[in-house]
Amino acid sequence: MNENSPHPKSSIPNPFRVAILDDYQGVAARFWPQGAIPGVETVAFSDHVATSEDLVRRLRGFHAVMRIRERTAFPADVINALPELKVILATGMRNARSIDLAAADARGIFVCATDALHQTTVEVTWALIFSLTRRMPQETASLRAGGWQIGLGRNLAGLTLGIVGLGNMGIPVSRIGQILGMKVVAWSPNLTPERTAPHGVECVSKSDLFRMSDVITIHMPLTDATLGLVGDAELAAMKRDAVIINTARPQIVNEEALVRALLERRIGGAGLDVFEIEPLPKDHPFRTLTNVVATPHIGFVTEANYEIFYGQTIENLRAWLAGAPINQITAARPFLPDSQVARQMFAAGHV
Repeated sequence: MNENSPHPKSSIPNPFRVAILDDYQGVAARFWPQGAIPGVETVAFSDHVATSEDLVRRLRGFHAVMRIRERTAFPADVINALPELKVILATGMRNARSIDLAAADARGIFVCATDALHQTTVEVTWALIFSLTRRMPQETASLRAGGWQIGLGRNLAGLTLGIVGLGNMGIPVSRIGQILGMKVVAWSPNLTPERTAPHGVECVSKSDLFRMSDVITIHMPLTDATLGLVGDAELAAMKRDAVIINTARPQIVNEEALVRALLERRIGGAGLDVFEIEPLPKDHPFRTLTNVVATPHIGFVTEANYEIFYGQTIENLRAWLAGAPINQITAARPFLPDSQVARQMFAAGHV
């Protein structure tokens, strides 16, 4: 099937079976009830399969798969092992690194995507900052155990907020920091003073950001250039009471280096919503370190985002079945071309 070309109706199986992966909250049936598309049968899986072999076994007999963000990757070996697969229903706009789009194109598999709300991750970013600086987990645990105040928090006013990546999430994060009385600085490889000045943010070097910031938060996409962007050298430059927040992509921060810095108390703490292995292994240090506040990748997990994910996915599949596909992504065009949100992001230079 060529890009955006209709398929012969006779090639559509009946019933057309859709697997919904990683339905952790058990909400797929609410957002995609049976019968929403006549002739389409959905099966939701609440558990995660970690290996390609297990994923292939799970998806045999399905003609389409819906995945929630990047919870499950689709490399070429998985795509090529599923001869019945015709459609990958991705959600969100950044899918190119976790779906082998070239392999899907070669197989004639239609891949589409949806919009996503980004302020939801901004909210989690600030929840992690507040939790670390005001010691919310410790104080809550003390209260539940029958105790009372057990420590001293830090005022954010007067501290320096360092933002790695001043884009569609870094900008609103910076605004909140300024409202709270923080000095805000930012760095990214292509950031300039001319781009930061309208937002009241100072453009600094990478080394200066890690040296001078009290709170560092990362808001960059994962690319070859940002892989391992934060490692031993950057963590060593941080103040001993500074904290680092990662709600972006886990591979941007070297996990082994971060664990060492936390174990040795060389930094004040970390707030994390993304992890190299998800779900996070039960014996992982991030589950037990007292200077870590970790959430189970909930940055995008809201009612409003799920309404977008499922609602637009149903429309995407309905359009493909009708022979008029929309919101297609390909190796040559890895972002969502038909989306108003995507067009706005392109215009603003955020993707």
